Amino acid sequence: MSQALRAGRMASDDNKQIKKILDEVGDLIKEIPMENTPAESGALVYKKIRDITGVIDPYKKLKKQSIKEAQSLYFEMKNIIKNSKEPLLTAIRIAIAGNVVDFGMNKKFSLTEDVKHILVQNFAILDYKEFQYQLNNAQNILYIGDNAGESVFDKILIEELGKKVTYVVREIPVINDVVYQDAVDSGLDTVAEIISSGTTAPGTILRLCSDDFIQRFYQADMVISKGQGNYEGLSGVNRSIFFLLKAKCPVIAKDIGVQENDIILQYKKGYD
Repeated sequence: MSQALRAGRMASDDNKQIKKILDEVGDLIKEIPMENTPAESGALVYKKIRDITGVIDPYKKLKKQSIKEAQSLYFEMKNIIKNSKEPLLTAIRIAIAGNVVDFGMNKKFSLTEDVKHILVQNFAILDYKEFQYQLNNAQNILYIGDNAGESVFDKILIEELGKKVTYVVREIPVINDVVYQDAVDSGLDTVAEIISSGTTAPGTILRLCSDDFIQRFYQADMVISKGQGNYEGLSGVNRSIFFLLKAKCPVIAKDIGVQENDIILQYKKGYD
């Protein structure tokens, strides 16, 4: 409900429209199955906002601002990696630091301060050796993006991976999640092939994704998943995935087995 109100206020200054958004999102709650992930519920909420206001991308201005702010840190971050004893691990840290750029969460953040903190923060889960091993043996990598702005930090990690990468974005704007144009604005088209997952949800829900994405997902040598929305949709899927994220809410932290605000590089192996 708080997300609906925030997005509604960004999309419209008409109080009657905002009241209608809250009324109809409230009505949705009784229809949403308890088994739905937050990302699946989010897809329904943001469709309501689009339908009522006619605004496709309420967060467009904020996304552009966050990309610009992240780009202002780009060369400083590249220099930190260059002078690091473990450049790849430092690039992973920086990519996770970008995960704080999340306007769906009802929390304030300072990108510069959060980056500084995460550069020295201990990992709650660090499956780095497995990451190195699989990276060394991978020919192609599927990298599933999360938020715009954060996408600039994804570019930094992709440059460090040194492999062929396909970068995955959302099909349509939802919250501040990265879509094709956001990825291009972040410079990702210079380091990766950009594709859409086909989903309208703020996360990767396979049953909502395109056949092309699903095929690529299962055929990739290595999958990197960024952020909570993608974790919500993919943590139970039968394929090996590396999850990079900051645990920004108690529900996700509990599910992973860490504390809120912990940073994670977690490898989940497929069942087979």
